[in-house]
Amino acid sequence: MIEARRERRIGRRRAIGQMAAAAAGVAGSCRIGLGGPRQSAASVPTAASVPTAASVPTAASVPTADRAIRLEKQASGAEIWQVTSQEFSQSNIYCEVPYCSADSRYFVYQRHNPELSGNRTELMVVELGTWKQHRLDVAVSLSGCAISHDGVFYYLKKTAGGELDLMRADLSDGAARQVYRMRNEPWIALGTVSADGRYYVRGKRLDDKWSSFGIVLFDLKQGRHEVIDRDPFILNPHPQFEPGQSKQLMIQHNRGGKYTPQGKRLRLVGPEGATLYLLSVPDGKRTELQVGRPFTTACTGHEAWIGNTKEMLLSVSAREEYAAEKGNLLGVRADRPARVVARGYRFNHVGVSRCGRFFCGDDWQGSYKLVIGSVATGKTAVVCDSKTSPGRSQNTHPHGYLTPDLKWVIFNSNRSGQPHVHAARIPQGMIEDLS
Repeated sequence: MIEARRERRIGRRRAIGQMAAAAAGVAGSCRIGLGGPRQSAASVPTAASVPTAASVPTAASVPTADRAIRLEKQASGAEIWQVTSQEFSQSNIYCEVPYCSADSRYFVYQRHNPELSGNRTELMVVELGTWKQHRLDVAVSLSGCAISHDGVFYYLKKTAGGELDLMRADLSDGAARQVYRMRNEPWIALGTVSADGRYYVRGKRLDDKWSSFGIVLFDLKQGRHEVIDRDPFILNPHPQFEPGQSKQLMIQHNRGGKYTPQGKRLRLVGPEGATLYLLSVPDGKRTELQVGRPFTTACTGHEAWIGNTKEMLLSVSAREEYAAEKGNLLGVRADRPARVVARGYRFNHVGVSRCGRFFCGDDWQGSYKLVIGSVATGKTAVVCDSKTSPGRSQNTHPHGYLTPDLKWVIFNSNRSGQPHVHAARIPQGMIEDLS
């Protein structure tokens, strides 16, 4: 969150945070290891040269001691559950899309387990309502994680030889398999996957001076990858495939962001502020978007596609013509000015339901309410107060998202003094009243 940091409203994206350790938002990108020269597509071992299937322990073999706790029923009628109880560093991953199975039966969260070696991130699958959970697998970190709109989860796992396997697992049945192998290079940010599963994309630092960054397109069908875009300011590109035809990527452009040659971050963004642009796939042609200065106040670094509409949802700095009462939650399409989607809250992190009809955002003030609304009507409703106290760590930020069946909001809160994953049951009739 660029403007939030500048106005000292809480640093954004650090638990998935800085370039060396994290994967989301404006505040910083992350990598899975440094070192090694850049590598051409031809020199990369691919899925064809490594085993294509791998068994992953599921609930029967990797039990968990976590027990969900029913906390309260708030004035809105929302029932609040604390899903995790063990004191790991843990989060619901992120909020732009639901990290859920296609049928909304399961969602996945991550936790860091320091007792593990190599792959210290545990990916935990939870059954909504019963709160039974099991470990899906382990990963090297959150960097590179992605989920398809049909609930197939992608993550990176370090091999015994120090390389990285891109894994794919259906959250409904827990079956996982390896789909690509890559070197452990300075990769950055969360990943994204095309609707047909052919392409996977993530960011990468391209030089040793921390001055050049790229968007890397992996063709999982042909077993190769290439850099399709380069820029000094896509230090946290936050790539997101358009979920319909997946012929475009949304990219976050941290104009003016800078690191020292030794990798120390000097600034997240310059005075011009952040904006967004589109990249066509696979040729990498750019399309600029009319958000950020000079069109609007600066983008906060929180954005998501609105289903298959080819429109994008984003929050901008809540001031001037985009103050909370005028609306800082915007929708934008290529070649069109942005429109105000909703007013009345200081929207920060945003996510869109899988159907594309509704959004979820956190109100970055007070009790950090979780607000849902209709993309079409602009009507909003408060599901609950997250009661978190946001700090530098991402898992203290609510990051709420709607489950595909529109019955729950999954979010983070440290209301107990320790960050935990929570779920709020949406009151009956609330969704219908938004239409």
